Amino acid sequence: MTSPAMRLVPVDGAELQVEATGTGEPVVLVQTALTAGELRPLADHALRNGYRRVLYHRRGYAGSSPVHGPGSIARDAADCHALLDALGIQRAHVVGLSYSAAVALQLAADAPNLMHSLTLLEPPPVHVPSAREFRAACTRLQATRRAHGPAAALDEFMTLVMGPDWWVAVERDLPGATEQMQRDAATFFDTDIPALLDWQFTAADARRITCPVLYLGGTASGPWFAEVRELMLSWLPQAENVVIAGADHALATTHPAELATALLRFLQRHPIKSV
Repeated sequence: MTSPAMRLVPVDGAELQVEATGTGEPVVLVQTALTAGELRPLADHALRNGYRRVLYHRRGYAGSSPVHGPGSIARDAADCHALLDALGIQRAHVVGLSYSAAVALQLAADAPNLMHSLTLLEPPPVHVPSAREFRAACTRLQATRRAHGPAAALDEFMTLVMGPDWWVAVERDLPGATEQMQRDAATFFDTDIPALLDWQFTAADARRITCPVLYLGGTASGPWFAEVRELMLSWLPQAENVVIAGADHALATTHPAELATALLRFLQRHPIKSV
């Protein structure tokens, strides 16, 4: 899903499709994997007034440049840093969801002077006790992609996550997203999943993150993400913890108003102008 306000910005041999609107403190919403517009409802609810909101598509998604070579969380973080440099943003609030929460964590560790605050919506379960189960599920999806193509792997993945009529819920919350997901599915399976499984991030890396942190999760997200929340709160003792009742891992599209309330309160407690 794209917006007429989006434009292409050059970064390190590629172009990223970006929408930067509004005035005030910059809030950067890093695009997660697969669903290009998943953070737009949160942005629309929380960042209409008083903030400069930056939404962009990572390499391989929507109108951004295709991916060349292996995927990398570190490269995605470097792309975000380069994008903010290109936009003249020296300090920002950064928001990441699932895959892009990993990107945001990496960026916060690599560029602490850039990061004024960090908001994490359920980072992926690659470093928790049950990571082996998650990795096995990813391996099965990659096998489906190799044998039957990205469309079949997409249907298998979304059926596991949301049930056999998954596209009904997707279109209800993000009209037009299903077609975009089908176009971008190869990036998800061929680039993002391998990048995520190769990502190395430890407690020592987390200690480089000194900015305020907000952790947002759902009560119905299941045991993997319950472990993620516990891990993040242990790695980031400064983190504020907000759990949305009844929300699962699709919380950014199903509960944007509740997330917006928590995000706005957090941003207002940590204004950039106070630094």
